[in-house]
Amino acid sequence: MRPPHDLHEPPLRISFKFDDEAIEACEGETVATALLASGVMITGMRTSGRTRGPYCLIGVCHECLVEIDGLANQRACITTVRQHMKVRRQTGLRRLTEEDGPREP
Repeated sequence: MRPPHDLHEPPLRISFKFDDEAIEACEGETVATALLASGVMITGMRTSGRTRGPYCLIGVCHECLVEIDGLANQRACITTVRQHMKVRRQTGLRRLTEEDGPREP
């Protein structure tokens, strides 16, 4: 869902990279929303070879995991897009490191 904005003024457009392709987005929307609006349905691949993509859009299912600015295992559906952000498809499992932060209970 696109974020609410003043109907008298168009939302600010920003851009970010997805696998080296420039994607336009509205300021305040999530990475998953911006990708879906741009026609990108596949955000990664499981180790079995099956594709993954945004599904629940509320951060529960983890089907939208991507690498953002070099950090693996980021949920595209709850991450707000930023100007010049670098997003990459995530293939297979990624090892969690201390830089990824604490694990959720």
